[in-house]
Amino acid sequence: MSDRAKRDTKQRMLDSAVLLLRERGAAGVTVDAVLAHSGAPRGSVYHHFPGGRSEMVLGAVRQAGDHIAAVVSESAAEGDVALMVQRLVAFWKRALTKTGFRAGCPVAAMALDGRDLVPEAGDVVREIFARWHDSIAEALRDNGFDAPRAERLATVVVSVIEGAIILCRARRDLAPLDDVLVEIAPLLQRRD
Repeated sequence: MSDRAKRDTKQRMLDSAVLLLRERGAAGVTVDAVLAHSGAPRGSVYHHFPGGRSEMVLGAVRQAGDHIAAVVSESAAEGDVALMVQRLVAFWKRALTKTGFRAGCPVAAMALDGRDLVPEAGDVVREIFARWHDSIAEALRDNGFDAPRAERLATVVVSVIEGAIILCRARRDLAPLDDVLVEIAPLLQRRD
């Protein structure tokens, strides 16, 4: 098998693990479920993930965390915090709609039920949420907010988006994310 094919197989497995984590939580990310979803051969698991299921799940949550961190970083680089929130909301609206409201945030899923299944999950989830928070807080400071307020607002942004995702799934409706945009926008106005 070529190096590219090996990378493609590993990536398919990670992508499948992310989707399963988003839809079923950490308990739903089993080796069998990932293999069935990705179409990867059984021997691929321990070839690509010598640590087995735990390594695969942690790789998936890190990949998902990196993806959202990239959205935050790219938007922050443009200097418009309100735009950052708009992009995050748009990302989640697309994801929820595409999956029929079945898929939520994989990092939140891991935070809720992953620690018992994967002991290292707590540290990984804390690091991902901290990275998101710190990027948002930095963008807020760059937009003229003092450090303490930037820290608090970053917590609010992460919390309201994560909470809205849960409400959207429960209601099968995007209105909670729309409400986030309307209500949080005034809080994030640039301070000159």
